[in-house]
Amino acid sequence: MERRPESGECLLAGIPGKPVESDSDDNSGNAGSAKERAVSSPQRDLGNAQLNPSREEPRKKLCGYLNKLGVKGPIKAWKSRWFFYDENKCHLLYCRTAQDVNPLGSIDLSSAGFDCKVDADEGVFEIRTPSRVFILKAFSRQAMMYWLQQLQMKRWAFCNTQTGLPVDSVTAAALPANESLLNETIHTEGEGFLPPVKTPTDVVGLKAAFLPAPQLSDALQNISLKHPWTEIQNTIYNICGTRQLPGNGRSISGVEGFLAHPGTPVEEQEVEGEAECPVREQAREDTRAGPRSHWPRKAKWLTSGFPAFPEGLARERSSPDKVAVLQQQVLTLTEEIKSQKELVKLLHKALEAAQQEKRASSMYLTAAEDRDRLELVRHKVRQIVELSSRVEALETDKQELEQSVALRDRRVEELQEHVQLLMDKNQAKQQVILKLTEQIAQDLSEPVQEADAVAADTLYKQQEEIEHLKDDLDAYRTQNQFLNSEIHQVTKLWRSVAEKEKVLLMKCARLQARSCQVESKYLMMLRRLQEASPDLARGEAELVKSLIQEALQWDAKEEAAEALQLNPVREYDDYGFMTIPKYEAEDWKLLAKIQALEIKSNNLLSHAAVEKPLGERWAGMAELSPSAELKGLIRCGIPVEHRQRVWKWIVTQRLSHHHAANHYESLLRQCERTEHPASRQIELDLPRTLTNNRHFTSPTSQLVPKLRRVLLAFSWQNPAIGYCQGLNRLAAIALLVLEEEESAFWCLVHIVENLMPADYYSNTLIASQVDQRVFKDFLSEKLPRLTAHFEQHRIDVSLITFNWFLVAFVDSLVSDILLRVWDAFLYEGTKVIFRYALAIFKYNEEEILQIHDSLEVYQYLRFFTHMIGDGRKLMSIAFNDMNPFPMKVLRNRRATHREELEAELSELERIKAQYVKEQAEQVAWHLDGAVSEEEEEM
Repeated sequence: MERRPESGECLLAGIPGKPVESDSDDNSGNAGSAKERAVSSPQRDLGNAQLNPSREEPRKKLCGYLNKLGVKGPIKAWKSRWFFYDENKCHLLYCRTAQDVNPLGSIDLSSAGFDCKVDADEGVFEIRTPSRVFILKAFSRQAMMYWLQQLQMKRWAFCNTQTGLPVDSVTAAALPANESLLNETIHTEGEGFLPPVKTPTDVVGLKAAFLPAPQLSDALQNISLKHPWTEIQNTIYNICGTRQLPGNGRSISGVEGFLAHPGTPVEEQEVEGEAECPVREQAREDTRAGPRSHWPRKAKWLTSGFPAFPEGLARERSSPDKVAVLQQQVLTLTEEIKSQKELVKLLHKALEAAQQEKRASSMYLTAAEDRDRLELVRHKVRQIVELSSRVEALETDKQELEQSVALRDRRVEELQEHVQLLMDKNQAKQQVILKLTEQIAQDLSEPVQEADAVAADTLYKQQEEIEHLKDDLDAYRTQNQFLNSEIHQVTKLWRSVAEKEKVLLMKCARLQARSCQVESKYLMMLRRLQEASPDLARGEAELVKSLIQEALQWDAKEEAAEALQLNPVREYDDYGFMTIPKYEAEDWKLLAKIQALEIKSNNLLSHAAVEKPLGERWAGMAELSPSAELKGLIRCGIPVEHRQRVWKWIVTQRLSHHHAANHYESLLRQCERTEHPASRQIELDLPRTLTNNRHFTSPTSQLVPKLRRVLLAFSWQNPAIGYCQGLNRLAAIALLVLEEEESAFWCLVHIVENLMPADYYSNTLIASQVDQRVFKDFLSEKLPRLTAHFEQHRIDVSLITFNWFLVAFVDSLVSDILLRVWDAFLYEGTKVIFRYALAIFKYNEEEILQIHDSLEVYQYLRFFTHMIGDGRKLMSIAFNDMNPFPMKVLRNRRATHREELEAELSELERIKAQYVKEQAEQVAWHLDGAVSEEEEEM
């Protein structure tokens, strides 16, 4: 007997073609479509058979009769149904009998959970889907456990054979190195919960289809009244037979091949399937051979091994059957020709698109006017729109994955609660068993006082009760093992979904970053066209102006409502700093727009790859202690949630003196008693502190009086300095991070008295001037080309950098980069300021070298620090490219330049004193001359 091996019967395990997705017998609208799909199934199955002509080994078919609990209004009744599994869709479909051609419904197992109740009737189990709970009943407990175990295995196999997502090298780093090994490990771990159940061949499998369908007491009870058309079709098929029906006359569960030879055992069929596997290996080689050699062999394979006609044309009993088979072949080949034509059309479209792109590029290269170049700009805008649509599609996928994960989480929680209840109940029953056992042992040890009949009757009842308890205990143990296996498998599936969601999020972040980069380049091109507008024609200049206005009117909030924002750029950051500066000039507004896009792009690219791993490392550091690892982490930047704790630890560790606990309060009381001379200057500087931070722009803000008290307390703490302009910004940064007044006060003391050299904030600012000379020396060593450029155009960089050193880059850098600089500055000292100052010039060296006008250089140096958006790149330049940077060299140069500066100041003081003396003598001489003239007149 010729028979196709069961390993290839992917259609025998389910409906041919697309199954009818229904959750119950109540779905009545799909009967006609299901019939069409059943008729046209061989054509679709041919393509599947050619793509997957063989597998390694045959698999047994999961099918059989089960009772399904149906609901007719308030009445519930059991209905006998033939269930079979569809491997293509992971659906469990059911019909009234095994010979029906149309299914009554299906159960989606890919997101379902399984459960069995001990207190329910024998063989009753549940399949819980997100939309409905199906209650089924097997003929025995063994059959129930077999169905549950097989359904678990089918669900696991389907979820682990889904098509993987295309990932690049960056995304692949976030996934396990060997996914197949991981899946194998997970599967191996889940096998130890429940031992394999032996197959009940009398009620499960293709043999059961040959047996008569189970009949209920009421014949009408088993008929589905919700599907009358489907019932009529199936009845006509069973009465008339296969030949009298048009199209394909196969049963929907594909059991005719088995029914035609009912005496053949399953083992013999499997042997024949293995013998026929080389036929499909030949079909696979035919697929590789090419189209000309493919068609004849395909026709031969159709006539000999296709499931719709397993015996071939030579074994058909009448010529009409042969004609029907040939018609099926013609339809199959016609469908494949159509698919090939569609593929050719798609390739033609792709070729035309590539040719159009090539022509556009050639036209751009050969264009002599700027109007053609503007056309290319519009083309880039269209590319941006396409990227936005792709981002929206990824957003939809993400939402679907989130819903699936939420459903699985709720299911896991329910199963865990149920397992806990079962364990408590099991423990209670075990205690009852122990008590009864002790009571029986005690009764047996006591002397027999009652009659033998009464004692025997009592002992028999107790033993019978013990047997019942043992049966219940075995049932609970089996249920517990199954539920543990179910929880384990659902947890592994949830982890797999979480990994896929992570991949999608990372891919979406890179697409958004790429979109921001394209838009930033587009705006930069508009800015360059704006700068060149005097040389453009009037119409072109108007067009550039309109494009710039349109770009500036774009509302980021509207885009946030339409697209997925993984790491959006907010108006204010966590500390209240304005993330996007507001420029009044029109050309600077476009610059602010470009800066916002660059910040957003950098945030998206660095969040998943850098920020998240750093956050995990910081979370693992419970106690802080000085080390090389801590130094490296601080240089990379402290996360917002850990910055306050680390800053307090640094200030506490580095303060060499310890004051009383109420030292700050005593300074505040002194401020209330006596007005400090610097209080007036402090009041003038408060409104000018951090004008780009919302916590200090309003006079009613809570931080303004705190800042006032901190500055007044410091003026009494250090009378030699009192107050110097710039201390207000240092104290404001400390308040924003540390929040407490006293902590901010001691942070300011740590900066002025420990980190900065002496006389840095004195009246003469001598130490600050020394650092400017030292910085010029380092600039000439590290960046000689830039130093020569400054000397050529007579640029004094100290006019720009003096404020950097005085306030540690406050109001000069973007808030995110500024706080990273402060992290390293508080831990390592002023050497960090030198490193970052050199890194800023290195970051923009090429742009500065392209400017050859001194006025334009000064204008560029005024705002170029605000254009730095890549903090990781700046940090790498500061701590890698600027090496070596020994602290000993810094101290020696400070000492040398301080001596030179003090000598110059002494010379200036001498010249000043001499000049004053000469002026006084000249005034006295004029007065003496005037007196002598008056005496002569008299």
